[in-house]
Amino acid sequence: MFKILVVEDDRDLNRSVCSFLNRSGYEAVGCLDAESAYDEMYKTTFDCIVSDIMMPKIDGFEFVKTVRSLNNDIPILFMTARDDFASKQRGYRIGIDDYMTKPIDLDELFLRIGALLRRSKIASSRRLEVGEFVMDADERSASLNGEDIPLTAREFDLLYKLLSYPKKTFTRTQLMDEFWDVDTQASTRTVDVYMTKLRAKLADCDSFEIQTVHGLGYKAVIK
Repeated sequence: MFKILVVEDDRDLNRSVCSFLNRSGYEAVGCLDAESAYDEMYKTTFDCIVSDIMMPKIDGFEFVKTVRSLNNDIPILFMTARDDFASKQRGYRIGIDDYMTKPIDLDELFLRIGALLRRSKIASSRRLEVGEFVMDADERSASLNGEDIPLTAREFDLLYKLLSYPKKTFTRTQLMDEFWDVDTQASTRTVDVYMTKLRAKLADCDSFEIQTVHGLGYKAVIK
């Protein structure tokens, strides 16, 4: 099931869009501002973003700039009351993929999201390719130069998360909260153990490295 992030400060519209998408076969998560959207993106890998422009504190333009600095591939659709050409031009220049003017026709929104997913090839395969290293989220497989690299489910999830947001630092606590059960007895140092194992398995990979951010956690840096 594809996950859609809806960033819209109008509570009623946010609720309506999310309910419609959930009934239409997607898993939608609604946020009322960009800051809470960042938090959700750190916890979950989304397949598409639907965002308003006029929002408190951080507007849609700044939100998209930040997202694009972390992820160039996720489809982004602006859903806004601003129908002027300057806003559309600015949106496309900073990296959005589609633009809809309010009031929104939900059936059209559904069609546009489907088209974005197809164009981004997410609908057929969710793959990460960094040099000769490939991860396939649907097959849960990883390979380097065509050779399979055996990863446990948790190792796969941790690495996929890091590579989905290159240069983004994830704290040990963030990773524990997402990939370990809430009642686990493990400490955050368990994350260190997993990173050591991943580095050993990826010793021959020179396309990226997992870097320790001292006092915080880890990030993937593409070379």
